[in-house]
Amino acid sequence: MQLAVLGLNHKTAPVAVREKFNFPNERACAVLRRLRNYEYISEAMLLSTCNRTELYMVLDNAAEAVPFIKRLVQHWAGADYESEYFYNLSGTLCVKHLFYVASSLDSLIIGEGQILSQIKNAYQLSRNIGMTGTILNTLLNRAIAVGKKVRTDTRIAYSSVSVSSAAVDMAIAALGDITSAQILVVGAGHMGELTAQHLLDKGAKTIIVSNRNFRHAQTLAEKFNGRAIPFDDMFNQAVQADIIITSTGAPHYILTKENLGPLLPLRQGRPLLVIDIAVPRDVDPDLADMAGVTVYNIDDLENVVDINKGLRAKEAYLAEQIIEEEIAALKERLRYYTMRPVMVQLHDKMNFMRQKVLKKAFVKMPELTDAQRRLINLMTQRLEHKFLREPMKVMNAMAGTPLEEQYKETIRDIFLLNEDGEEFGDESYIEDWD
Repeated sequence: MQLAVLGLNHKTAPVAVREKFNFPNERACAVLRRLRNYEYISEAMLLSTCNRTELYMVLDNAAEAVPFIKRLVQHWAGADYESEYFYNLSGTLCVKHLFYVASSLDSLIIGEGQILSQIKNAYQLSRNIGMTGTILNTLLNRAIAVGKKVRTDTRIAYSSVSVSSAAVDMAIAALGDITSAQILVVGAGHMGELTAQHLLDKGAKTIIVSNRNFRHAQTLAEKFNGRAIPFDDMFNQAVQADIIITSTGAPHYILTKENLGPLLPLRQGRPLLVIDIAVPRDVDPDLADMAGVTVYNIDDLENVVDINKGLRAKEAYLAEQIIEEEIAALKERLRYYTMRPVMVQLHDKMNFMRQKVLKKAFVKMPELTDAQRRLINLMTQRLEHKFLREPMKVMNAMAGTPLEEQYKETIRDIFLLNEDGEEFGDESYIEDWD
């Protein structure tokens, strides 16, 4: 078996590529169900956020599975597929990468808190589909714990910013003052709510919210003393707006040259700032070619985020030390799993033999009471455990060492264990761990 991750993120691919790999829950479920029917992948989880899409897998046969996954990725990307957009990590590197992701050290905004809940949601989705088992359950629970520990034991999240707050900072940098600006927020989801809060915190007076579900827009507007408008009226409001911030879940552009362009002359030359923090993007990049319109997308936030990197450098170093310690601890835990199949086989065989002997003995001693039978059963259980204790200790100590295979074969030969029992293959999912 091999533990691996195939993915792309804000460091390796622009938003124009990342948006092709955005997987809402329904689409993610479809992918996981397809993988569930593929014989060479035993476990999988799909993590999809605005800044990354990563497929974590336990491969039963990497030689067969990797080409299949690459073909699947090429199908998703279409003609725009470029191999340099993707990274493929296995063994220790995969574990380390996931821990960095869970600790927000690999985020566009170091210290942001959303990634941990996104990992939890992706994990739960995969469990519901039946695509996690011993390895991913162990790994993901540990990753979530590591992410919490980093946030608790360091100040990595101190004065942390988010995508939405960075968008507001960008608006302030462009306009200088937003206290009198006409602001239109398109999208009433979690990101829209965070954006509205940050706008108010920075001095915005009135926020207008538009959303396809008008009731959701009303709920958000009322929460922040704003005003809701129907989605069909969004373009009329855009004529008056100084700033438009979009964060919908639409699979296509909602602001384009075709639908917004004809209204721009009504603005009489007033500049319009459009900040698109959605993935897939809400705003057609060609809209930036229109006179008086400035368009920023989520990749443009990096300039704002750079200001915060220096403030977190020391805390990031402390977080890395925690991660290294946790990797070492997980290594010890996973080492046991490589020898576990033989240990289970040995235990099962001894237990089967013990119960078989007891059954024959009880037939010859019908006068025994239930209490006496329970006592004899308990005594033989203890004898079995004592007999197995030393072999189990030796096997556990040999797990992950060069002598592991030799000891497995020796135990199988001595105790005539069934070769068709549970197997973990070549255990290369912890390859590179010395």
